[in-house]
Amino acid sequence: MEYRSFKVQWLLWVSAFLWILLITISDLNAQEKITAISYKDNSPISVEIKDGKIIKVINLDELPGDAQHVYVAPGLIDNQVNGFGGISFSLGSNNLTKEGIFKATQALWKEGITTYLPTLTTNSHDILRNNFSLLKEAMDDPSLLGSLAGFHLEGPYISKEDGYRGAHPVEFVREPDWKEFMDYYRASGGHILQVTLAPETKGALEFISRCREKNIVVGLGHHNASAEIIKMAVDRGAQISTHLGNGCANMINRHQNPFWPQLSEDRLMISLICDGFHLRDEEIAVFYKVKGPEKTILTSDVTSFAGMSPGLYKNVEGDTIQLTKEGQLLYPEQQVLYGSAISLNRSVVKIMKSTGCNLNYAISMASTNPAKLYKMNDRGEITTGKRADLILFTIDGTKLNVVKTYVAGKLVYAIN
Repeated sequence: MEYRSFKVQWLLWVSAFLWILLITISDLNAQEKITAISYKDNSPISVEIKDGKIIKVINLDELPGDAQHVYVAPGLIDNQVNGFGGISFSLGSNNLTKEGIFKATQALWKEGITTYLPTLTTNSHDILRNNFSLLKEAMDDPSLLGSLAGFHLEGPYISKEDGYRGAHPVEFVREPDWKEFMDYYRASGGHILQVTLAPETKGALEFISRCREKNIVVGLGHHNASAEIIKMAVDRGAQISTHLGNGCANMINRHQNPFWPQLSEDRLMISLICDGFHLRDEEIAVFYKVKGPEKTILTSDVTSFAGMSPGLYKNVEGDTIQLTKEGQLLYPEQQVLYGSAISLNRSVVKIMKSTGCNLNYAISMASTNPAKLYKMNDRGEITTGKRADLILFTIDGTKLNVVKTYVAGKLVYAIN
């Protein structure tokens, strides 16, 4: 009996030891260490990841001999993505699919965008409601690792005036309607994080107040509002000027135009499309000098044509669109910009060249600032406890070259 009791105890001890060993091995496998150059100050650092989060950041004297000489930064956060790689979020429900959303997200990961706001633009009521519902289903899919953090509704509550309306179809432009908007909000599962509208339209100011009650960020865009109305909009809770310098008529009054009051309003942040086509270098430099790196956000406003080969295409409305070899997207006959086909990582390098700002500020404008604006408290920085949304990259000429992308600690892209 004593021998059998000892044998049982021995087997229990061995089982416990093997269980502890298994847990230890599993724990080691779940932990990863990234060694690279910090985007903040060019110093070598080690970033340790476990269970999808950053658990430790260590300053090093030098990189290990086998380490790649690449930068590490928080993943980029794009607040205005209309589509990517042939996928448009504004297509009818028979054309937009969950598979298409996955494809677009995976293409964005290759560009270093770890979080984005799918953006629906001016369209019919049914398409907006149905597409928000479909995007919500995709958002809940764990395979996308939380990259869809919420949604941006740009329009349909914008100016009908030519120029200010931009490429938005005039037949679907309408006045703000809270009941209609709540249809979209419910379809999105309550995940519409930003609405961009024209504050001078009838009912817009009251609409802004209601948005702020729900903690929805209100952007001013595609508008021709006076200084007085812009101030009232900000008093009501508007927080950002959407793609400042664009969504505006070519011919404006040199004194009375939407630019000056938005630039002079200290409570407004701005987003900028720095793709090399939407804004000139001197515009970017002036806007940056006025607002500074704390109140500036880089955005792409990319369309479904981003990531496509140069050529002629048809947009949702059936218009012919040209994508040039330089990456410019325009109506070929009028030679007027249609939208953007340049991903956010190019804007990081462009604003450095246009303003002379350092990499730290450029990354902050493309990651940290949007995370703060939308209260994404778990991302946007390389800090202990944050999501391990990280990109490793080099900078070559006009481009940020992504080498690896991690989303919630998972390696989702590595260059061949």
